Amino acid sequence: MADSLNEPISGKTVVLGLQHTFVMFGATVLVPLLTGLDVGVTLFAAGVGTWIFHIVTKFKVPVFLGSSFAFLPALFVIGQGTGPGMGMPYALGGIFVAGLLYVVVSIIFTFVKADVLHKILPPHVTGPVIILIGVILAPVAILNSVDGYVGAVSAKIGIIGCWVIAIFTFAVAIFVKIGFKKLKWDFLSLLPVLIAIIAGYILAVIMGVVDFSGVAKAAWFGLPNFTLPKFSLTAISFTVPIAIVTMVEHFGDILAIGNVTKRDFIKDPGINRTLLGDGLATSLSAFIGGPANTTYSENTGAVALTGVYNPWVMRIAAIFAILLAMIPKFSALILTVPAPVIGGISILLFGMISSIGVKNMVDARVNLDDPKKLMIVAAMLVLGLGTGSVAQLAQFIPAESAALTAQAIKLGPFSLGGLGLAAIVGIILNLILRPKADKVE
Repeated sequence: MADSLNEPISGKTVVLGLQHTFVMFGATVLVPLLTGLDVGVTLFAAGVGTWIFHIVTKFKVPVFLGSSFAFLPALFVIGQGTGPGMGMPYALGGIFVAGLLYVVVSIIFTFVKADVLHKILPPHVTGPVIILIGVILAPVAILNSVDGYVGAVSAKIGIIGCWVIAIFTFAVAIFVKIGFKKLKWDFLSLLPVLIAIIAGYILAVIMGVVDFSGVAKAAWFGLPNFTLPKFSLTAISFTVPIAIVTMVEHFGDILAIGNVTKRDFIKDPGINRTLLGDGLATSLSAFIGGPANTTYSENTGAVALTGVYNPWVMRIAAIFAILLAMIPKFSALILTVPAPVIGGISILLFGMISSIGVKNMVDARVNLDDPKKLMIVAAMLVLGLGTGSVAQLAQFIPAESAALTAQAIKLGPFSLGGLGLAAIVGIILNLILRPKADKVE
């Protein structure tokens, strides 16, 4: 198992890095596709931002930084606005300043000891946070599986056809991880995501739902369309508060990867360094015309699935992202991977994250016979899940109900829901109720 922090680069780590490139690609490029930002700039910023993060965190934390969906409201409202201080450059300016807020908070946390943070974030709070990371993403996996976002695949082969591709991809990943291990094909068993995506892609080609027209039109080489930000008080006041929520989510992501790798990244290299790396990556991305960056749960799920903890794998994936930014034809080829293929593998990856949260509570011997802890966990799960899928709920419930739910969690220029709301409620309840610490034998 290649879990050493000092594992050297080899052909194996390059292939594993390529696997993580496939894992992050779909979500990373979806943000520019939705907002009109340049795909090449987004990939370039993700790759460089990941390297910045790794340098700041002493090359210890195996995460990949990709496009953040939390800042989509700012990119839509400010970026597509026409009034004074509005427009995409001003939205980028707001995101740039939001990244600097991370830097300020990271400096503050430099003076807060890790032991204090662990008291504020005990396992009965961190466990539900990690569980919610995967569960809140669950609708995304299902909607991808049925091609619910685009509809081009489902229009050709129907919902059942989409599920055939998704379930086939899911099944291949399980077989590769378990079956190849029994066959003593140890290295191939570390590539369940890559092999499953390739297998699902081949099935999609056979079923005639892969469109190669974009690949033929794309150039072999092209520099990203870098754009400088502009600044206005309107954009900054709308965008910066979003960073408060994303910083809470950052805690959850770092706790999740720490639980996967059995390392305390809150203590070493420290949450101050991870926040600093995330903030600098976000500001850099906005400065050159890209969206905010964030630690990617998809890649954390892949780390949990493969058991490969070597941070070099993520850095290699970042190099691939930078190369893809300058080779549009390859980017266009990866974009042809149908949504049901991504959905099928996402079912496994997002489920792995939630399972890590359950394991975190089990390993810590969290005593849910304690009514205080039970109430904390219950409140976090319901509030986090109930408010975390508003965007997905809007597709299945009456518009009036969806709008009311969205309004209920709106605080000023941003919405406090999902993981951010659950974490804040959990922390506050834990400080008020002060349940007894669990005894781990």
